Amino acid sequence: MLSLVENIDRDRFDPIVLSFTEGPMVERLRAMGVKTHVIHTVKPFDLSKWKAVGRFLRDEKVELVHAHGTRACSNVLFAARSLDIPVVYTVHGWSFHPDQAFLTRTLRVAGEKYLTSRSAVNISVSSSNRQTGADKIRHFQARVINNGIDRRKFDPEKSFKDIRKELAIPADATLVLFIARFTAHKQPLALIKAFSDAAKRLPNLHLLLVGDGDQKAEAMEMVRAAGFEGRITFQPFRQDVPDILAASDIFVLPSLWEGLPIGLLEAMAMGKAVIATDVDGTKEVVQNGQNGILVPAGDIPALTESLVTLAADRDRQQEYSRKALETVRTRFDATVMTREIENVYFEVLSKDKEVHNTDKKVFHL
Repeated sequence: MLSLVENIDRDRFDPIVLSFTEGPMVERLRAMGVKTHVIHTVKPFDLSKWKAVGRFLRDEKVELVHAHGTRACSNVLFAARSLDIPVVYTVHGWSFHPDQAFLTRTLRVAGEKYLTSRSAVNISVSSSNRQTGADKIRHFQARVINNGIDRRKFDPEKSFKDIRKELAIPADATLVLFIARFTAHKQPLALIKAFSDAAKRLPNLHLLLVGDGDQKAEAMEMVRAAGFEGRITFQPFRQDVPDILAASDIFVLPSLWEGLPIGLLEAMAMGKAVIATDVDGTKEVVQNGQNGILVPAGDIPALTESLVTLAADRDRQQEYSRKALETVRTRFDATVMTREIENVYFEVLSKDKEVHNTDKKVFHL
């Protein structure tokens, strides 16, 4: 969404952002001068917030809503439809997953069916993301528009801060990097276990974990118990992601599922060798053995062996780096993504104009 706001044609669209939590994204948007409002809730379908959302849409004279993710769409859709405002829904990753209890999964499929059937257009960020929806939701339709990266920001040829010096990480260490929320689906605990096993075989290996979340305290205790505090470094979420990436050698994303992971694309745009799990949109980005390594989700021994193999082979790291850069350049550019999404906006607004006989010129996100 940040890339979309940064690249959108301001002569034709006027973006405004509604978020349901504070955080780094909101801070970044405000620093960019983008009007950003927060109505706090961490729950999807939070009926207690719908009236406030409706007031916001009316006060800001919003004419089109683009909702990113289940929580956003479920908390804005009713208010938008009651005001005859069309909604575009981007599914960045479904709220239902195979590892959920049957009742939970059934309810979430029903919720997604409600959202997708009432949105003007659905966007899937990968073909597999769309297929997952089609497998569970009858008559589901969506456009596939891949996430894109701003390659002006994520440019390995630029100069960057010395993050290794800042964090006292040896300059000659092979630095493995994880940037994500510390939640079960991102698998930080599995990565720590795999790294601990790999580090016993490769004394020059170091792990940097960047992020926050409900599993962070457990992750830190796991590291203390294993005696790896000198070789595993923790950091909170940071705004200087390109600097962090520039300092690393290998980027790892061991998720149980993904829509199309932005963090992975950012790492590849910076020319990093990547290891990821063969899930959803990730396997549309990484071709195993060509521009990175794919391992089965939840397979800690396979992740360990991949870490050992790649960390010990600088030539392979460089080959994956070159191929990763080419992958992002040709398939996942933010400008291309933005133009494709703008075309969806024009189509939706054109249809809405025909229905309501109005001349809509201003767009709010």
